[in-house]
Amino acid sequence: MQEIGILNRDIARMIATLGHMDELIVCDAGFPIPLGVETIDLAIAENKPMVMELLAELKKYFSVEKMVMANETQEHSPTMFAQIAKAFGDNIPVETQPHAELKQRSRAVKAIIRTGDFTAYTNVLLISGAGNRWYVEKA
Repeated sequence: MQEIGILNRDIARMIATLGHMDELIVCDAGFPIPLGVETIDLAIAENKPMVMELLAELKKYFSVEKMVMANETQEHSPTMFAQIAKAFGDNIPVETQPHAELKQRSRAVKAIIRTGDFTAYTNVLLISGAGNRWYVEKA
């Protein structure tokens, strides 16, 4: 029986299938999830779990090279925008785009994890990265 790491088998399996440059969305309770996109629904009640709780766990096991959030997150939930922007460290670039474009882009991601977060526009697209374990021989 697994007793360490991410215990949710769907999240653990999904992370194991992601490669470099694959995209994953972690979203709030109200994000419109497109038909046909793999979805892991963790929402159990209002604000349970929160996006930041999930990102803190993902950081332990998942390498991210870039994040994408909606312009509206920065406008309507600036504190949450700042927290999410730092969730994987200070050196991860954050791109913004209109919320409508993020919703459009969600149709092509590998998976979406839905939380119970009721903070407006608390959605983030994570682009899988190589992490710091990779050895690169210098020429």
